[in-house]
Amino acid sequence: MNKKSSQPLADELKAYVAPFRYDGTGEFHLKSHKTNEKGGLDKEQATKIIEANRERLNDFQEKLYAQDRWSMLLIFQGMDAAGKDSAIKSVFEGVNPQGCEVTAFKQPTIKELDHDFLWRSMVALPERGHIGIFNRSYYEECLVVRVHPEILARQKIPPRLVTKDIWRERFEDISAMERYLARNGTVILKFFLNVSKEEQRERFLERLEDPAKNWKFSLADIGERKLWPKYQAAYQDMIHHTASRAAPWIVVPADHKWFARVVIGSSIVAALEELDLHFPKVDKADRSEFAKVREALEGEGKK
Repeated sequence: MNKKSSQPLADELKAYVAPFRYDGTGEFHLKSHKTNEKGGLDKEQATKIIEANRERLNDFQEKLYAQDRWSMLLIFQGMDAAGKDSAIKSVFEGVNPQGCEVTAFKQPTIKELDHDFLWRSMVALPERGHIGIFNRSYYEECLVVRVHPEILARQKIPPRLVTKDIWRERFEDISAMERYLARNGTVILKFFLNVSKEEQRERFLERLEDPAKNWKFSLADIGERKLWPKYQAAYQDMIHHTASRAAPWIVVPADHKWFARVVIGSSIVAALEELDLHFPKVDKADRSEFAKVREALEGEGKK
């Protein structure tokens, strides 16, 4: 089977994306999104799609880098143990790291707290020709900060600006910023890895039992788990108010890691396919210079 025939067609890719993509059109209810979807696939079929998507992604990334016009921003959000790290590693396996950069956002530093809540993300945005991957992002400011009001109190915002409308205002600011980026050539895809509470429990137990994964576990994770309903409500509100055609959310069923990778990889490849990426063409003047250089190089071999 040749390379072309082994890869899913564009419409097939979109079939793995469409049921989970929300662009702000119509209603959104997080509870209606199942976490254990398989898309009619088994693990073996999924593996073939994942591998084909890696090949396509590698090809598109080279053209994106060479063309140097578009950039891509990929945002990964999800509860602890939703599989963000492993999904990023799997989907981008074999892709040239020269054109990709992963930024993991942790607790803000003192310097970051001296700036607005978007600042530290803005300085990490991808250049043209690059793919920027945010492992967590400015959306934490509408999630963990909302669930933990004491964090908001440490952000040095003038008290009179911290009103009951602050979350709506942050949604507006984020949406305006993403619209601005899209208008300047940044393709934005936002992935919420939607894992069930039971699957999170199983993954926490696995981390405790596997010495190689012990470092990933923190007692704070159990404390956050108790706040599950508050986080789900925060995700519901955030996705509903920040999804747009320029920056859609993909609510990824994440209980089966292999299917999550099908959805994520297919979403990225389908978006890149729409950009008409190609290697820059060389004009006649440059080709003339190439001929002279070739002649000189071949002449060296005759000496």
